[in-house]
Amino acid sequence: MLENCRNARERWGGVSELIDRWLKERQELLVRYCALSSHNDDPSADEVREKFVGLCEVLVDYVSLGHFEIYEQLIQEAKEFNDGGLELAAKLYPRIERTTEVALQFNDRLDSQSVDELDLESLFAELSQLGEVLESRFEVEDFLIEHLHNAHESKLAPA
Repeated sequence: MLENCRNARERWGGVSELIDRWLKERQELLVRYCALSSHNDDPSADEVREKFVGLCEVLVDYVSLGHFEIYEQLIQEAKEFNDGGLELAAKLYPRIERTTEVALQFNDRLDSQSVDELDLESLFAELSQLGEVLESRFEVEDFLIEHLHNAHESKLAPA
């Protein structure tokens, strides 16, 4: 039993570090989002473009890290512990996928046009909608972390 506990700690202890890194990415995303949403009344096109490009870079990195590393690890952990986590993930994952689609569409729209071609009022309205989508995504992600990873901490504690 002690050996199983050590194996679990070795296997899943790194997930916490990965999640911590991901949450730092989230914080950077929020900082960039807030910097844009609190723009001054008459920003230059270059200033706006730079801020939007920076936001989109972090946004795509954050979304990618979630899909290709975090969720994969959480699903694997759920399989290992077999305590209902897979069913929970199956229920919540489609909600996350919808937010990913919105985020990527926002990024693609910005990539496909110069800021001069964009209607800034429309762009900032879309930014506001993106903020709402991200807020719902963060809630679902936090719920998944709590129920698919943090719920197993006692099983991972060193003996």
